[in-house]
Amino acid sequence: SGVDPVSLELDTKSFTKSLLQINRRNAVIDLDIKDGKKKSIRHVVIKELQTHPINDQLIHADFCEISLESPMVLDVPVELTGVSKGVDIGGIMQFTMTKVPLRGTILDFPDTLTLDISDLAIEDSLSCKDLDIPKELELMVEEDKQVVFIADPAKVHIITWEEEEEQRLAAEADEAAESGETAEGAEEAESDKDA
Repeated sequence: SGVDPVSLELDTKSFTKSLLQINRRNAVIDLDIKDGKKKSIRHVVIKELQTHPINDQLIHADFCEISLESPMVLDVPVELTGVSKGVDIGGIMQFTMTKVPLRGTILDFPDTLTLDISDLAIEDSLSCKDLDIPKELELMVEEDKQVVFIADPAKVHIITWEEEEEQRLAAEADEAAESGETAEGAEEAESDKDA
């Protein structure tokens, strides 16, 4: 938002280890930045971490500077706890909303929102209204939006690769037919104008 990026060089294993532990959380990091004799503190969140694919050594970190007072929207991960009664007897759990968008100031955001699914039987579900969202935060989706559902295996149809390919080809054919109709309609309109 109008601020030039700042390149930082770090040479510490403990800082790297800390970054990797808090990655994917909505944690605020206070960076003490020294530029010659000038020192400043920047409040940041992790935007992206890049690690070496073999030894997990930190290669690059992107931070995003934030205001502690300005409201923002962040996706907070949902963590399911317990074992559903419905899954125990063969139901299929469908975790349809793994993150929930919330609005508020950064220090009010929890790392995760937990949802106990122990009482869910087959055909039961839990929605956003069942989440324990701190009162300082505003839910940015409808509260009846489903988070988790226990499906009846007798009603679940698993699509095979062949069926998926058939659906893809049918969709492409429909698209081609629609664009052909549009082109034909344009040609007819043009010929009517000429006549």
